[in-house]
Amino acid sequence: MTRNIADIRRDYEGGQLDEADSPDEPMTLFDEWLTLALDTEGSDGNAMTLATADSQGRPHARIVLLKGTDEKGMVFFTNYHSHKGSELANVPHASLVFWWPGLSRQVRVEGRVEQVSPEESDTYFASRPRGSQLGAWVATQSVVIPDRSWLAQREQRFEHAYEGQEIPRPIHWGGYRVIPDMIEFWQGQPSRLHDRLRYERRDGSWHRFRLAP
Repeated sequence: MTRNIADIRRDYEGGQLDEADSPDEPMTLFDEWLTLALDTEGSDGNAMTLATADSQGRPHARIVLLKGTDEKGMVFFTNYHSHKGSELANVPHASLVFWWPGLSRQVRVEGRVEQVSPEESDTYFASRPRGSQLGAWVATQSVVIPDRSWLAQREQRFEHAYEGQEIPRPIHWGGYRVIPDMIEFWQGQPSRLHDRLRYERRDGSWHRFRLAP
């Protein structure tokens, strides 16, 4: 690399994030921010970093897609036998990070994780393009494979197996819901004097705090 990345700087600008004007429930504010992010960030507006931990406490992070929100939390779908699935089976807690550079906004989420109902997974799986449905059968996620042709061969096999049929959801594939106990909203501001608004769930109720940048 020839460029000195230490010299890369950006002065953030955005509307003020004021606790006096923010809702009592963080999911209300999150839905407002997400709606705007989907308009400004395009098809990447629902991308998020998902961080899990293994049984030895080592963190692992990757980008996944948010596929739903409700009063309980935030939903994504994946292979239950993947590394993240195995980690969540042993340590059912995770953190999420959303970064929307066009808005100079970030949202951090922490909470416990549970599998969604089979019916919810079935409904979402049925809405996926057929190629994505086949992909859930083809890819044994996170295992070592010999080469790209191995995937092509498996794809052909499953295309033949389900030719002219609806593709059922694999039992090892489905959704998770992150049930937040902490959501922090970050709005970039000039001179690094950013706005940070943190919600914490305590004894069943949400409490709101402003944090120093």
